Amino acid sequence: MSRARKNPRAPVALMACESGRSFAESVASHMGMKLVPSEETWFACGEGKFEIGANVRGHDVYIFQSPAGPQDERSIYDRFLMLLHAIEAAALSDAQYVTAVVPYYPGARQDKRKGRTREGISAGLFARLMQSAGVDRVMTVEIHNDSIAGMFTPSLAHLENVFLTRQLVSWLKAHKLTGDVVVSPDVGYLERARAYAEELSADLAALSKERDYSKPNQVFRSTLIGEVKDRDVLLVDDIVDTAGSVVSAIEELKQQGAVNINVACVHPLMNGPAWERLSEISARAEKEGWKFKMVGTSVIEHKDTPDWYYIFPIESLIARVLEKINLRGSVTGVQNALKG
Repeated sequence: MSRARKNPRAPVALMACESGRSFAESVASHMGMKLVPSEETWFACGEGKFEIGANVRGHDVYIFQSPAGPQDERSIYDRFLMLLHAIEAAALSDAQYVTAVVPYYPGARQDKRKGRTREGISAGLFARLMQSAGVDRVMTVEIHNDSIAGMFTPSLAHLENVFLTRQLVSWLKAHKLTGDVVVSPDVGYLERARAYAEELSADLAALSKERDYSKPNQVFRSTLIGEVKDRDVLLVDDIVDTAGSVVSAIEELKQQGAVNINVACVHPLMNGPAWERLSEISARAEKEGWKFKMVGTSVIEHKDTPDWYYIFPIESLIARVLEKINLRGSVTGVQNALKG
């Protein structure tokens, strides 16, 4: 199931839920491995089950799932429940370690109550459910709020949060998709935007968004903090869902005199009107004579994308992270390596 390794903590076994299979196969290829046979079954009543088709007793098991994305018609909750089935199946099969590889952590934006008391905290609920199913580690990519790591019980499981900043910046430079100033779409992402600015030796600006959290995906007003007049902008964000915030930010930046605008995001969910909204921005840019490009990582799989959309592949990075985990090495060292 795994190629020879120096002092591994246990033999590696990679497997996938169906929604995460394409991403998993790509990571496995980078590791010189194949996925362990498994079968995901959905019954007519809506129940599901996950069956492992090989012996994983004593193995270091990594289970891939993509909770969000257009891979199939399953909901984020369907996919999460199937991940729980897979985790439990591995735990009951006497795996030595069980790691859930979920590049997009479900419920990450529901990490606090935002001033309202009669609602749950889904990020913590998902953490407890995965622990109860038998997970030892959850590996994700640039989670929306670092504090979610504290929602896991250290004696049971922990969160491995992989940062892409240095690798993504190197890729953006190579593809000439950077800018003179890095802009955060809100003050909450300002520290991550600062990391991009430092890597690029660029200036930093931010937009202050005003939201009504009782109405999802709506931004009433954005106020710019910083200077973008006559400058090229790199707008960075962790999640683009319906693209309302991105479009609002672009409109504000153009009003403030920005020239060309590139967008880079880690989790391009691209739901609802997102593609249409951003296509309209692209058409506007062409009509007015300025450049617009968007970069999304392969955390979320999109096919047949328009020419203004670029995909930053992260599978090789994830492969190296998993190898380091198996060898008890430094994940930080992998994240900071310049090789993409």
